[in-house]
Amino acid sequence: MPATVRRIRADEWSLVRTLRLDALRDPAAPLAFLESYDDAATLPDEFWQARAAGSADGDHAAQLVAIDDDRWVGSTTALVQRSGTQDHHGRLIARSRPVLVGVYVRPSHRGTGVVGDLIEAAADWCRERGFTELVLNVHRDNHRAVAAYRRAGFVPSGLEFTGVIGPEIEMVRPL
Repeated sequence: MPATVRRIRADEWSLVRTLRLDALRDPAAPLAFLESYDDAATLPDEFWQARAAGSADGDHAAQLVAIDDDRWVGSTTALVQRSGTQDHHGRLIARSRPVLVGVYVRPSHRGTGVVGDLIEAAADWCRERGFTELVLNVHRDNHRAVAAYRRAGFVPSGLEFTGVIGPEIEMVRPL
């Protein structure tokens, strides 16, 4: 049976924390995430509670989780970046847009379609808010992630830049 994908609930903050810390332990984490396990592991419960609350309701962020047999096996978050603000790389946002961040699927569920299901759920959430394209940034050397994003309909926008963790490629997907 395929994993079920849904938006997290605010009271699931400890599960959000556990999955994020597991993601940050993954061997690909240095090419995939902007924070380290050591930094995230020291964050207080209040941080995780606020993160879950902010991603459970509203139109600014939605964290989606894939669940298989009551086990969280993957997650992603769609964030709405507003024009005039800075993104997580410090770049000025010219026009409001949704960006996909924090994509992670446990090794046991890679290659099963979970990443595509998470991305589709994020795309639906963005489409419901009136957006016509979804954006993400991926490290140039994270070949597994680039291939997964291509399979999900993303193509390079032509923008490449040096971000916090090195050379990044911006990819876009029409909604």
